Amino acid sequence: MPKEHCLIVRAAGKQLDLLRGEAARIAKAANVTWWTDRAEVGTRFCFEDAETKASFALVCDSFDIACQED
Repeated sequence: MPKEHCLIVRAAGKQLDLLRGEAARIAKAANVTWWTDRAEVGTRFCFEDAETKASFALVCDSFDIACQED
């Protein structure tokens, strides 16, 4: 799968679990596929489209969790 719509998130433990749940919820609502990969520093969250990635970035911001474009 292409990794063109990805964000790298620096979170661990319960925060990472929370973000996985939010990613699943957002992707299900948009009817798109999502996946995670290990990044050099953090976890890479990837989505099929840019709109879903942008929605996930807003969730990260609302929880005050740093994320960056991949």
